[in-house]
Amino acid sequence: MTRFFNLIAASLLTLSFALPAAALTNTQGRDHLTELEVEQIKDTQVLDKRIGVFVKAIERRLRVLTGTTSDTAKQQKKDAELFGDLPRGSHGELIGDIAKILDEAITNIDDVSQRDEKNPLVPPALRLLASEATRIVEQLRPFRSQANSEAEVASFEAVTESAEAILAAANKLPPPTAKEKKKSHKSKN
Repeated sequence: MTRFFNLIAASLLTLSFALPAAALTNTQGRDHLTELEVEQIKDTQVLDKRIGVFVKAIERRLRVLTGTTSDTAKQQKKDAELFGDLPRGSHGELIGDIAKILDEAITNIDDVSQRDEKNPLVPPALRLLASEATRIVEQLRPFRSQANSEAEVASFEAVTESAEAILAAANKLPPPTAKEKKKSHKSKN
């Protein structure tokens, strides 16, 4: 089991060095998370729940980019109370935000797995992030052809590389335990 977590940590750590610097630097002091999103992350100490907050932050940017959501009006109101107004910015800024949020989520998983190789929350957190990674890349694909700056292209590359590394690490996970399956099933209902 220790060897397994070392493989995941190495995969995720390698990714953090490979991401293009242009995609991870703040553009004109822009924060990639809103103040309320940062508060939610700080308040959410359980790893898999924290990764859920990162996923929600990404979904909010995708909603702005695509103009679509599967959330009900009630859910949108609740999200606004918890996370604040939807983020604003150009396509390039929002895609850059997504790249940085993915990187931060990876770093959170990596930090926990390095501190506690046997932490039972690492696999579910990684599975959650992996389940979203492909969807994120697919939703951003139409915007890639519209990229009009080197920084925007670098952000797309960073998102794609992060998603690939997340999926590669998740593919190394052992099958979910019965407890994980039950918890996953409950959260979908």
